[in-house]
Amino acid sequence: MTSERKRTMPVGVVVRRLPGVTRWQKWAWRPVSLLPGAKAADWAELRREGEAVEYHAATLDLELHRADTEAYLTALSDKVPSVYVVMRPQDEVESDIPIDVMLLTASAYEGQDYADSSEVTVEKVPMPAGLIAWIQEFVDLHHKEEIFIKRKRDKKRIDLEEDGIGDPRIRQLSDVYRSPGRKPKDTLQ
Repeated sequence: MTSERKRTMPVGVVVRRLPGVTRWQKWAWRPVSLLPGAKAADWAELRREGEAVEYHAATLDLELHRADTEAYLTALSDKVPSVYVVMRPQDEVESDIPIDVMLLTASAYEGQDYADSSEVTVEKVPMPAGLIAWIQEFVDLHHKEEIFIKRKRDKKRIDLEEDGIGDPRIRQLSDVYRSPGRKPKDTLQ
């Protein structure tokens, strides 16, 4: 389950179905919680309260890569540490379940990248305490702070003039540096 470069854990996604608030949307679907270490599921009903129904929608692998530890730290430092659940509309119109849970990520940067697309829906779901500890242990093991190095200006002289560029004495067909008010002397008005 654990390797040196990445870690993987199966995580179940619980999705709540509520009645829609407009006449154009019959149901509102929203991921509400995570189940670390869950077994495979395919929209298994967990509980029902009136018209609200919670489903164990899917179990996906949550992968951590050692190159993304800065993004995991960003997600862990949020007011409420969260995992990003990426969902897309189901292709089948006649299906009772109109969404497909396609990805889980603990990377705040990857979640933001998916949120920029209009083809998918991205929701933040709070991490359980065990998942926070699991991700924090991975970050502590692999994260290395990048040292900021200020660049220094080149030692090249910038006060030198280049021949033919912007020099009004040299006639050229086009010169992007020539001043626009200058007219050649040999033209008649």
